[in-house]
Amino acid sequence: MAKTVMDLRRGPKYVLPGSAACPGCGAQIALKWVLKILEGRAIFVIPACCTSVIQGPYPKSAFKFPVYNMAFAAAASTASGMARALRAMGEEDIHVVAWAGDGGTYDIGLQALSGAAERNEDMIYICYDNEAYMNTGIQRSGATPPKAWTKTTPTGKAEMKKNMALIVAAHGVPYVATASIGYPADFLKKLKKAKQMRGFRYIQIFAPCPTGWNFPVDKTVEIAKLAVDTYVWPLFEVEHGKLKITVKPRRRPLKDYVSLQKRFRHLTDADIEELERTFLSRWEALERLEAQGTIFL
Repeated sequence: MAKTVMDLRRGPKYVLPGSAACPGCGAQIALKWVLKILEGRAIFVIPACCTSVIQGPYPKSAFKFPVYNMAFAAAASTASGMARALRAMGEEDIHVVAWAGDGGTYDIGLQALSGAAERNEDMIYICYDNEAYMNTGIQRSGATPPKAWTKTTPTGKAEMKKNMALIVAAHGVPYVATASIGYPADFLKKLKKAKQMRGFRYIQIFAPCPTGWNFPVDKTVEIAKLAVDTYVWPLFEVEHGKLKITVKPRRRPLKDYVSLQKRFRHLTDADIEELERTFLSRWEALERLEAQGTIFL
């Protein structure tokens, strides 16, 4: 019988009490779910990011699973070598997971990620996307959405967020998916699917950050839900080149989402309307890709 969300909550704990995570950290919530699905049978390669701090200072750790901390740019290349070494040793049931933030995925780690995807390395690459360089002080990244405040974009970021999931899918890898901690059933289903596959699998998780986005710590999951329902964060998967939207948004106004976060407090009504049109346009493009049947021409 398939395990329910409640069953998984009652199972073994791989992230122990006393971690160094900020209260309400979306990344830690996501990490706990991933480890539950992988049942601890995984080695995590973690580059410089919030998670390398969350685990706690050496020689102690809040993580009850193997972790290999790596330089910012090298998560995917390190995981590539580790996966090949395990297979050479006959270890077929241990997953190698590259677990990185958006800085180590969209920007600094993109070259290693692209190479591993091109080679179809046997790993699960997971990006927990909190939309800025949070660990180093809230600087903008390629994942920061337009008009969002960061310490390096004090009047709002001018550029659009990279569509990273489709960039990875364009490499022709077996599986790519987006997920949100606000929709755990969809998230867990995608994790289970990735667990059963081989080759390069990429999952991008929406992980709100109370510290960097400046919202109350009890609003993390609510904001993760609103991101989906306002078209900010579409939930889809690309399996062997075929794109499928997995959750239909509930059509909430974008103002419901941005009004909860002080990083958007400088926006006017006209700014919000412009942003809403931008996100709706991306959603419509995604629907066209789904109708096309494949993302590859």
